[in-house]
Amino acid sequence: MTRISFLNCPIDNLSLLETVEIIRHGIREGRFIRHVVVNVAKIVNLQRDEALRAAVINSDIINVDGMGVVWGARFLGHHLRERVAGIDLFYALLNMSADEGFPVFFLGAEEHVVKMTAIRIQELHPTLRIAGYHNGFFGDGEEIIVDMIRSSGASLLFVAITSPYKEKFVDRWGSKLGVRFVMGVGGTFDVVAGKVRRAPIWMQNSGLEWLYRVLQEPKRLFARYLSTNLKFLWILLRMKLKSVFIKE
Repeated sequence: MTRISFLNCPIDNLSLLETVEIIRHGIREGRFIRHVVVNVAKIVNLQRDEALRAAVINSDIINVDGMGVVWGARFLGHHLRERVAGIDLFYALLNMSADEGFPVFFLGAEEHVVKMTAIRIQELHPTLRIAGYHNGFFGDGEEIIVDMIRSSGASLLFVAITSPYKEKFVDRWGSKLGVRFVMGVGGTFDVVAGKVRRAPIWMQNSGLEWLYRVLQEPKRLFARYLSTNLKFLWILLRMKLKSVFIKE
């Protein structure tokens, strides 16, 4: 597994299929695997958030979810083969879990959203064992949630809680969750449940998925994406200029 360092963040240069196979073998062997995806916002935020950066670094697999990071890495001389979007990996792991008989647990989003996610996933994979689900609003009751997940018998845990809380939650509890694999899936449950729509393929491939999300939720997302995208561009240009001057 090839790992590069991009803007103080380690990244595994893996394809979707390679990622799934690593996770499959890890679960079979009884290893605990922490997975995280990084996008432009996360790259920007971990520059100053040491707890978030530690949570990312402590992960066993770090995929790129966002064409902006792929292009930014290439701009600085790194060749990342492909983007491994969290939602695509989520669906691929559900297929794998259904084939292997691995139970799954869904944690996060609003109650009606996570419930509808479980219903739709069960319809999609009738043989998949859904060990349980719970919404993402549990405040100070983390230990109760952790006990629930551990006693469910789940092998895989998908966490749909806002960043950076989900990364810190996973890093804080780790193997105490009792699962073999855990990953944050961001707004995936909202898409599965039909609360929001995913961008068309051409927008995904053009690095405009963020814009599609903003158009659906402008009040909540416009300022956030504008700020992180501009900061990301500034960091990239600064690093590029720095590398040019060092060479000279």
